[in-house]
Amino acid sequence: MDRRKFLRNTSFAGVAFTSLGAVSCRSDVGEKSKGDQPKEAESLLNELSVPQLQDKMNSGIWTSRMITESYLKRIAAIDKKGPHLNSVIELNPDALSIADALDKERKSGKLRGPLHGIPVLIKDNIDTGDGMMTTAGSLALEGHRAAKDAFIIKQLRAAGAVLLGKTNLSEWANFRSIHSASGWSSRGGQTRNPYVLDRSPCGSSSGSAAAVAASLCTVAIGTETDGSVTAPSSCCGIVGMKPTVGLLSRSGIVPISKTQDTAGPMARTVFDAAVLLGVLAGIDEDDKATTNAPDKTGKDYTTFLKTDALKGKRIGIEKSFLAGQEGIVALYKEALELLKKQGAELIELDMLKGFAAAGFAELTVLQYEFKEGLNAYLSAAGTPVKSLAGIIAFNKEHGEKAMPYFKQEILEQSEGRGGLDEKVYKDALHQTLHCRSLLDALFQTHHLDALCTTTLGPACAIDLVNGDYDTGFSFTQPAAMAGYPHITVPMGKVQELPAGLSFTGPAWHEGELLALAYSYEQASHKRCSPAFLPSLIPS
Repeated sequence: MDRRKFLRNTSFAGVAFTSLGAVSCRSDVGEKSKGDQPKEAESLLNELSVPQLQDKMNSGIWTSRMITESYLKRIAAIDKKGPHLNSVIELNPDALSIADALDKERKSGKLRGPLHGIPVLIKDNIDTGDGMMTTAGSLALEGHRAAKDAFIIKQLRAAGAVLLGKTNLSEWANFRSIHSASGWSSRGGQTRNPYVLDRSPCGSSSGSAAAVAASLCTVAIGTETDGSVTAPSSCCGIVGMKPTVGLLSRSGIVPISKTQDTAGPMARTVFDAAVLLGVLAGIDEDDKATTNAPDKTGKDYTTFLKTDALKGKRIGIEKSFLAGQEGIVALYKEALELLKKQGAELIELDMLKGFAAAGFAELTVLQYEFKEGLNAYLSAAGTPVKSLAGIIAFNKEHGEKAMPYFKQEILEQSEGRGGLDEKVYKDALHQTLHCRSLLDALFQTHHLDALCTTTLGPACAIDLVNGDYDTGFSFTQPAAMAGYPHITVPMGKVQELPAGLSFTGPAWHEGELLALAYSYEQASHKRCSPAFLPSLIPS
């Protein structure tokens, strides 16, 4: 999750001002800024989409095994050497055998769907019942191998995907310390931003975002409690979607909040994100929230994708984001002009102040639900540590390795909370859930199809001493607290740092939001490959 949002003294306040200027995506980078790109970085897999890979396999030019082997080589070259992104925490020893089996099925005429034979990376807080560990990046859970797949992993396997490996993350999904650096975990170390290597990939789905951006996979799965899919997607120049809470099952995922947690697709294109979302969706008897989904069998979200989807739509925009850091403001204004050119009607609103009270209550809710949810997960799993209290004790005992840079204040505060029957929790939950009424009122009063804002400011520098700092321009929190869908799509770069444009909609409107994002994406073409620059500072 994006820990910064609820740890600020005032919600939605504070915009970071810098002298960075806005630039459009470009394929050429000046000699002074060229990064360390190994030959594998220019391999045939670079920037390929799901349909392009399927075309290669259907024509017989490539096989799933060839694609899987190529991604493994690319990970070795880019993630472990060369730029050393450190986005993949573990590779699946079964990946090639899975690919071989799927190639045999294809040869026999059996195709399971659009992900048949496609390698996928998975965040390391999602259970896989195989040889890979599930640790949430924590040394305390090192060695834990889940007894069975999470529900969404069952969906993924049934769709014919190749589980390529697990991605690094901000430890405990950024719910450990108020001074943490996003993308760092005691098990996996620090993930880097593939655009500028000394910049944060943001979090907590840091590894998934960086891996997708660097074409170490075609699509990946992240998880979000507040901003953990959308924020790193924005900072790493990719598409990321947080669906309505309950569209995707959470069973088998290391929890923070039963109210706000969800998995979500991360991809380089809206089309690929739509494919993955449809595969993951489904009703799970072990997660009651999924029974609220209107489409009990899921749907093909690619059918929503129309280039003219913005035409005639009424879209609310955040007025306060039209001032501040000039690079982000310039990109936002450019994006809004494009929305109007595509036929959308824009309505300026001052939305942020209404959500401030709920923002203050969010941390309280998450601490209560984290303690309850994590204790339940650990007690039922074959983990070496069986409780939150045990995690805290382990970290203290192994502080040199588990806490070399920052401590565990949030874990300790959560352990100090009581049960979910306490009035403090119930009052805080009432405040956060009020976001649903606030968002519904915006949509209904102004007859809006969606809200459109910036996703986040440019990525902060990696700072293991002071931790992350706020870069402003974020609207992740209202959608997170309400449990409503939110998608980010690349809108350009501030110098060489990507930034995303967000669309937020009512509950269960994933298809409509994907359509708006697709229409903008196809008109703007702001996605571009990372250059693996060592720094923005000239050498």
